[in-house]
Amino acid sequence: MNERPFRDEYVLSGCRFVQLQAEDAKVVSDKLATINPWLTLGYSAAQLEKYLSADDPSLHRYTVMVDEMIAGVVAVRYPWLRGSYLELIGLFPGQQGKGLGTAILQWMERETKPWAMNCWVLVSSFNEAAKRFYLRQGFREIANIEALVSARSSELLLRKVLRAPV
Repeated sequence: MNERPFRDEYVLSGCRFVQLQAEDAKVVSDKLATINPWLTLGYSAAQLEKYLSADDPSLHRYTVMVDEMIAGVVAVRYPWLRGSYLELIGLFPGQQGKGLGTAILQWMERETKPWAMNCWVLVSSFNEAAKRFYLRQGFREIANIEALVSARSSELLLRKVLRAPV
């Protein structure tokens, strides 16, 4: 077992993660800015690239690769509220619905469970498909945060308990 979670690279079912590099951050940002929820929330490619490239030792960012092609990005903040927080999962449209999201969530749980009691995620209130996905994965809605990212929507805080406090 690792002393702390998060290595440089992972091989999962159907994909591989590598630490996000600056050139990949640009490719990913350009694509995410054109799809929801980022499009509806008004994020520009430049804003997304700045976020993906910012120095932040608590944010673990990976390029998601499928068949050696960029398929998306995943960013996990750890530690966060006695657990891990899936801060960003962005899979390109051609890669959605293939089980990659489930593989990513299972990876996050495995990677942090020895130290974490919870997994967390925020989902925009208008993003019904994402909300259904997280609920199917065992997450439960904890709070509705109005106008956190946009005045036109709320963010729903979801939690999955990995183990109860002792």
